[in-house]
Amino acid sequence: MPIKVSIVEDDARLRENLSNLISTADGFQCLNSCHNAESALNTIPRQWPDVVLMDINLPKMSGIECVSKLKELRPALHIIMVTMYVDEDKIFDSLKAGASGYLIKKTAPEEILEAIRTVYSGGAPMSNTIALKVVQFFKAERPSSDETRNLTPRELEILTQLAKGYHYKEIASALFISVETVRTHLQHIYEKLHVRSRTEAVVKFLGRR
Repeated sequence: MPIKVSIVEDDARLRENLSNLISTADGFQCLNSCHNAESALNTIPRQWPDVVLMDINLPKMSGIECVSKLKELRPALHIIMVTMYVDEDKIFDSLKAGASGYLIKKTAPEEILEAIRTVYSGGAPMSNTIALKVVQFFKAERPSSDETRNLTPRELEILTQLAKGYHYKEIASALFISVETVRTHLQHIYEKLHVRSRTEAVVKFLGRR
């Protein structure tokens, strides 16, 4: 089955380019493309995609607010922000709203397709520029809540890898442990942070004080 994708982008030329990219790529299907958040909220729930590519700077309702509303309707929906903004506030606001990935608009077409594959399989793709922002934020802002203080050094390592968008197998390889051990650590992390998903865990871990 192809990965079904919806696009929300107000720039007509970029919207068409993304639509053509998805429609002509093997293993993908472009279900629909919307020019604003209001249209997306009306169109997307009629035929749910696997992944949504979402712009932030939409004409009326912002892409971040649209993400939040779509996630309320379908919590398991995968959403990747595709935008020109690389500032910390928009990155973390997007993640807190429920986005699973964050790409800048100059990302190469093949990298966009790979990001869709990654998020569809449970990853959290980010452009290198965005990943660097996240790492810099992590280095500058130490976790302060009682919940995050309860994490072990190994659990902190795994959360750092998750924030970079790595898969379980990649984390296991990087830390020289088994995939099953990664899953066990994640279960402990979820319990300590009182969350139910990797995205919630990363957002809570990297969230502002």
